[in-house]
This record gives sequence, structure tokens and C-alpha cells, in this order.
Amino acid sequence: MFRPEEMVKIEVITLNRYKDTLLTYLHENGAVEVRDLRVRVAQKDSPSEYHRKAASYSITISRLVDFLREYRKKGKGGIKEFISPPERPKKKYRYEGIENLIKEVEGFLFRVEPEVKAAEGKINSTQAEIDKIKEGMEILDLLSFLKVDVSYLRSTNMLEVVVGTIDRNRFKPLVEEVQKATEGRTVLVSRNFKDKVLVVFVFLKRDYEKFNPVLAKYSLERIEIPEGKGTPKELIREYEEKLRTKEKELEQAKKDAETLAEKYYDDVVFYQELMENERDKSAVLPMLARTNITFALTGWLPRVNVPEVLGGIKRITEGKAYINIREPREDELEDIPIKLNNPGWAKPFEMLTEMYGVPKYDEIDPTPIITFTYSFFFGFMLTDFMYGLIVGLVAALLVKGHRKFNDGTYKFAYTLLISSFFTMFMGAIFGSYFGNALDLAGFHVPRVWDTFENALIVLQLALAIGLAHLFTGYTIGFTVKLKNGDKRGAILDQLSWMLIILGIVVLALASGNHNAKLTGEALFGIGLLLFAVGEVINNKGLAALLIISDFFGFVGSWLSYARLMALALATSGIAMVVNILVQMIWGFKLLYIGPIIGVILFIGGQLFSVAINSLGAFVHSLRLQYVEFFGTFYSGDGKPFEPFKAKREVSELELEA
Repeated sequence: MFRPEEMVKIEVITLNRYKDTLLTYLHENGAVEVRDLRVRVAQKDSPSEYHRKAASYSITISRLVDFLREYRKKGKGGIKEFISPPERPKKKYRYEGIENLIKEVEGFLFRVEPEVKAAEGKINSTQAEIDKIKEGMEILDLLSFLKVDVSYLRSTNMLEVVVGTIDRNRFKPLVEEVQKATEGRTVLVSRNFKDKVLVVFVFLKRDYEKFNPVLAKYSLERIEIPEGKGTPKELIREYEEKLRTKEKELEQAKKDAETLAEKYYDDVVFYQELMENERDKSAVLPMLARTNITFALTGWLPRVNVPEVLGGIKRITEGKAYINIREPREDELEDIPIKLNNPGWAKPFEMLTEMYGVPKYDEIDPTPIITFTYSFFFGFMLTDFMYGLIVGLVAALLVKGHRKFNDGTYKFAYTLLISSFFTMFMGAIFGSYFGNALDLAGFHVPRVWDTFENALIVLQLALAIGLAHLFTGYTIGFTVKLKNGDKRGAILDQLSWMLIILGIVVLALASGNHNAKLTGEALFGIGLLLFAVGEVINNKGLAALLIISDFFGFVGSWLSYARLMALALATSGIAMVVNILVQMIWGFKLLYIGPIIGVILFIGGQLFSVAINSLGAFVHSLRLQYVEFFGTFYSGDGKPFEPFKAKREVSELELEA
């Protein structure tokens, strides 16, 4: 806790014949982050023919998955499945080398791919025919004012027929220019619709070269005449019959696709996952070095996983491997990947830390601290017992349903669950239960402070909390810099602000005590002097300007904690407005309309208030961590630990013993 997982460097050299099995073991174990190995005496490794096939088959199978997913039977879904989704069953696969796996996938694709592609082709071609029929019907509907056979609207050996639409304001100049270009040898029929004109031109073929540029000039949108004979209305009836036939064909094709999805979908997804993992394995091959008979790899490994990984490597290689485990060198500190190491109660809050950035290897992990401060600030801002209860109940259901997945939903719900306890606690302190609903109902609600009546006290409390939060950050920064040997930075950049904050606190509590006032002034003065010296050393010529800028930056950060009071007031204010509206409506007793609308308004309004104020509390509580608190000591510039790890949702690999 407070420190990232201790990491060690692992270096392995063994025989080429163990490469595939060893990489598979490390991939399934997921404890090593493989790094690029640069050595002069050996060449880089590269993906084999089988690895290239795995990448290709991964793409092929993904296309099959996309098609079959569309036609597989959907689950029930809904809120119940969102709250508690079922686990996907895993199918076991005994791994006996990439060659055997590729052969098995090839056999599977040989059987399945033609069937799936045939079904896909049938659906696509039928859908294309349906679209063409519908397009033809739309055109025929446009032409329905004509009482002639549509075959007359097609060009002949001597005549050219053009049908199209044009903007109404361009139609008249188009006709004039067409008649002029063809010397009056053009016949036309037109009809207005909306802001367009549908027009049929008939002219001699020999005039086409004169006619066509004019149409292009006025942007005539040509219409392709549908196939068939008869008037447009007669053809529409024929097309409707064709459409019904094709829609039945499409429905049958989709049923066939559903049958294939039920038969093959799980297997296709299974092989897709196997291929994607093989593709991921091949991505590390260029990081390895090899000779004709050996290969070498290196990477970072958490110290706690060393015994397990060493035992696995020795077992896979039958003891024929050189393994070196060493401590990180001083020059490698910036390169060490960071894996956060927190107890179970704080682990879900690592998500919030990682959103900002993980610490460097020689920094403090702030996760245990923000587990408390984030949750407390959230509760202070939402500050309503019933709101906290609602948030807590929803979060508890999500935590229970998603615990087995340890996914983002579980982690986020866990943070809300912890925050809900603080919300209920602060709600009891301020006597807020759906705002002032209980007060309006005639109940006596005990409270320490009232959000509105004691707004100044709430503001003072918020600013006091802000000072404590900032002091904690500067203290952590002081400790870290001192431990890392940066004494000047610890004193000038961190201790200075610690003394300034202590001086402010002592002066605020002095209450006429002369000695306490002198002590506060001394602490503040010494802190300010150290701060000024630090600015001069760090910024030289710009020191005078930056002293003012950075000092008021601190003041701004401190005053930023006033948002604790502001959001607490906003929560109470919105809840109060809802309650007042309900109270106004409640008195209308005719047919119980007032109480009915009042209940609906109360429930809807309070749920809206829970949602909007929870969002505000989440965002602003996070901001106080990221901007104000982290700004005092934390960089977040570490490199996250990215282990060489398989993704297993529907498959489970069994390695040879």
C-alpha cells in the first residue's frame, strides 16, 4: 500500500524448440511485461508462417463472427441482465503447438466458411434485389401521371428519351436553351412536385451531343426507367408482387442464417479468441533475440510472481534454461512499469488513479488516500441521506452482479457504494432527507447544521477541509522528495507551503491569543520566505512575476474547495424546489389530481435531482483530487504495467504438463 508493486528484471535464454510452449505459458500466466532485447551477437526473431496464418485467420473469423452475431438469438437483456449479467461458459482447448492449432482452424474454416458465406451472399443479393424493386416502385410512382407504356420512355434507334428532375427555378431557362440548341426538335412533358419539376425530353439521337451539355449545365438529375411493359400503375402492381416474393425469400434466408448462427456461433467465437491470442503472441517475437539454436527474452516481473514464473519456465524448458532475476538499476527507474498494489478495499479506486496516470516507481501511490477523500467529498457535495441510500442500493446491486467480472462497471459501482455511506452520513449531519421533505411533512429532523441557515459555517468547514487536503499533499511531497534525495526541493517546494498552511491555521485559531498570533505569523513568514527563495532559485529572472502568480495560484486552489459548499447548496436547493412544487400542487383535491400529480412530480423530481447532483459530485470530487490535491505532489508520469497476457472470455487453454 502507498507504493507500487516491487518489480524485478527477468532475463531468459533457452533452446528454440521450447519457444512456442514457453511463450504460450508466459502469455497464459500474464505476469511478465516482455521488453525489446537488443544484443549485437544475435538477430531479431520474426513471426513464422503459422503466426502469419493466425493473423490472417483472425480477420477471416472476425468477419464470420460479425455476420453470425447479427442472426443469433439475443438474450433477454434488460435491466436485470445489466445489473447481473451471466458468465459466458468457457470451452477448454488442449494446446499442443501452434502448428496443430492452425491445422484445426483450417479444418474448421473448410467446413464452416462456405456455408456462412453462402448464407451471407444469399441475404445480400436478395436484399439488393428488394432495394432495386423498391427504387423502381418509387420511380413508377413519380411517373404515374403518364398514361403511356413505360417502354415508350426508353430510347430507340432514332430517338433519345431523357427523364429527370430539376429545380423549379431552373426549368424554364433549361427548356429555352434545349429548344435553341436542338433548333426546336425537342418534345417534352413535365409535372411539378414540391420544389422540383419532373420532365420527359424526346429528341433525335443526332442532337444528343448538343443536348447533353445543356442538361449537365442545369444539373438535371436523370431517372433510370424501370424494366417492364405497361403503364406505371400497371407495373407498380407487378413490382408489388415481385417484392412480396423477394421478401419471403429474404425471410427464409435470414432463418437459414439464424440456424447457422445457432449451430456455429459459439465455435466461431471460440476459434476467433484462439487466433487473436496467437496473433498477440506473435507481436512479441520481434522483441526476442535468437541464434540458430537458442532464443532470449527479457522483461519486467512483479517480485511476488517470481517463484511461480521461475517454476513454470524450468518445467517448460525441462531445466534447460538460463534465468537471471536482478534488481532494477538506478538508470532504469524511469523505465520500470508500474503495477499498483493496494488492499482489496482500495483496489477498485485504482481506476480513478489510472484515469489520471500511474505514479513513477519512486513516487507514492495516492489510491488509499483518494479512497477516503474522493468518497468523503462526494458525500459532502451530495449531502442527502435518501440520495445516498438510493445511490448505495443501485451500486450494491451492480457490485454484486459484476464482482465476478471485476470489470469497469464493478469498480465504478464500488466507488459509488463507498461514497454513498459518506453521503448518508453527511445527509444525517445536515438533516437532509429528500431535502426538507420531512420538515414540510411536520416531522422534527435533528441536524447539526442547516445547509442554508448555516451556509457560512459550511463554507468555513469546506475551506478547512481544503487546507487539510492540501497540507496532506504537500506533506507527502516533502516525504517523497526527502526520501529520493531532493532535499532542496523538499524544503523549498514542499515545506514552504506546509509552513504557510500551518501559519494560516494558527492565525485562524488564535482568537486574540497574542502568543498564538505571533507563532502563526512566524510560521507564515518563514514559509513565505522559503517559497520566495525557491522561486528565485528555480526561475531566476522571472521570480518576481512567478512569486505573485504561484502564491495566488495556491489561494485559488484553496478557494476551489468552496465547491464543496456550493454543490451541497445546489443539492438542497433542487430538492427544496421539487418539494415546494409538490406542496403547491398537493392541495388540489378534486378527483385526487393534486396528490396523484404530486407523487409523480416528487418521485420524478427527486430522481432527477439524484442523477444530476450525483454527476456533479462525481466530476467535482474528481477535480479536487486531480487538480488541487495531485498538483501538490503527484506527477502521474509512470508507465502502466502492460503484461504479456492472454484474453480469455470463452476459451480456456490447457498446456502440456
